[in-house]
Amino acid sequence: MQEIELKFLVPESRLKGLMRQARVKSSEVTQLAAHYYDTPDQQLAEAGIGLRIRKEGDAWVQTVKAGGDGIAARLEHNAVLDNEQVQAMLDNNTLMPDLTIYKNTSVTPALAEFKLKKLAKNLTQLYVTDVERTTRLLVDEGDDEVINHIEMAYDYGEIIHGNDETQRAAIQEIEFELVSGDIDFLFATAKTWCKRYKLCLSTVTKAERGGLLITGQLHSPAVRADLSQLNIDKKISMPAFVRAAVHNCLLQILPNSSAIVAGSEEDDHALQLYIGITRLQAALQAFASYSDEINPDWLPILKQTAMLLNEYRELAHLASHIEPNLQQQGAPTVDWATDMDALKITPKDAVSANDFQLTLLELIAFTMSDPSLEPQADQLAIDKLAKTLSKQQAKLGKAVQKLQSKKDLGSNNINIESNDLKDDDLQSVDLDDSDLENVESKSDDIENIDLEDNDSEHELHELHELHELHEQLTTLLYISEFATPLLDKKKSKKKKAKNESKRWLKRLVKAQTALTQYRNHIMYQQRYQLKSETDSNALYGAGWFAAMLTRDHKRSEKRLAKVIDSSIF
Repeated sequence: MQEIELKFLVPESRLKGLMRQARVKSSEVTQLAAHYYDTPDQQLAEAGIGLRIRKEGDAWVQTVKAGGDGIAARLEHNAVLDNEQVQAMLDNNTLMPDLTIYKNTSVTPALAEFKLKKLAKNLTQLYVTDVERTTRLLVDEGDDEVINHIEMAYDYGEIIHGNDETQRAAIQEIEFELVSGDIDFLFATAKTWCKRYKLCLSTVTKAERGGLLITGQLHSPAVRADLSQLNIDKKISMPAFVRAAVHNCLLQILPNSSAIVAGSEEDDHALQLYIGITRLQAALQAFASYSDEINPDWLPILKQTAMLLNEYRELAHLASHIEPNLQQQGAPTVDWATDMDALKITPKDAVSANDFQLTLLELIAFTMSDPSLEPQADQLAIDKLAKTLSKQQAKLGKAVQKLQSKKDLGSNNINIESNDLKDDDLQSVDLDDSDLENVESKSDDIENIDLEDNDSEHELHELHELHELHEQLTTLLYISEFATPLLDKKKSKKKKAKNESKRWLKRLVKAQTALTQYRNHIMYQQRYQLKSETDSNALYGAGWFAAMLTRDHKRSEKRLAKVIDSSIF
């Protein structure tokens, strides 16, 4: 069967109030002792499969979870075991799952890559969980005499390492599972509890948490965009296509946001979350006409969250990567600690914000809604994609013309304070390029720039136009990535057509990378320039980046020209 559930982390400040609603007269409290199994190298976890034997009240249940949509839906198979046999194996310390029961079940396809007999021999108990579960059944009599049932379950306990009981990880989470009825009731209920108790979505399963405990990690690695998971074909309708694009973005957004709300301070989680949100913004803007169910309120909230993430990430990257690399080239030390401390909103604050969490819930609900009920369900996405891309390319062309009508950003309007940098030094420095990975700097940074030149107002307009250009180019790149699989199929199955699409995407990536570097170097130059007002050591960095801008500008112009002059495969 398919399990549909939403999981949240509970802030400590809201826990008492939540427990008052969870532990009502009709609720039940159950002790759950679960044993989780995998191969020593975690082959099941690698395949997205969880296997456990758990005591649920008086019964022992063997469960395997696999597949699903990667967000809220998963395949689940439960088998009640013989209590006496389980107890006998526990007494002999030989409790192991029986894989023969999966020969003809709903999860059989998920286990197809494994030879069950061989897998059974390699299984070992990696960790156990000891959880107190408080459950409450939420019932609603919906329309058309449909009765909706949701099981709310609050889990409190810990995960224990299978070979070292001193290694433990706490569990404190709440789940809402649709037992029967309308999925809309699940999301409406989750939103109500999320608003009231400031809950934060988490896609991290107990199996994943256990795997992290075994490997000594606090959080899973950051998740990057994976277009191989974009589930589309040439017969997909317009409403279904935009849902698939949003779903693909959420597969990147949710694991990274889950890590951040759980306490991760790793730059890569913030970076990949930012990229995921930017991809999502591009899809919602460009494909807005593909569905009547897109909420216009989503975009402002996504933009605000991305802005806050990038403000923190940009400064953190400057302090942890750019500054050390400059010092290796002989630059004097600049201390950015006070600037970091002055930031009032951390990535965790931005991601935990209730508006953002509610927006994520609405977006998940959107991807799980039925596209066939929309008026445009009979219109194929493949028939409109070329027009959508051409429209976006035209917007890019206008942005380029608008910027070119102004004076080029260069030595005439950027004050280079340091003249002791040689061209050879500029070529040899190896600044960390993770800030070049399809990321756009926020326009709000431009508001804080204090240019000393008499033409500062003119320069500010140019920076705004540069931001607009970068935004249009980034949107074109991301929607092209979504559209390429379909347009390849429409045009031809021949190798020539596929090569054309690859060349188009390659040109876009090169132009976007060059323009991102140009914009980021402008922002870094301005940060060092402002910093130099209180720390003269920062003049070196300001001069360094200013000296690189002419080269950056020329490279951006050259690569943009190739995009503008190209046909959309």
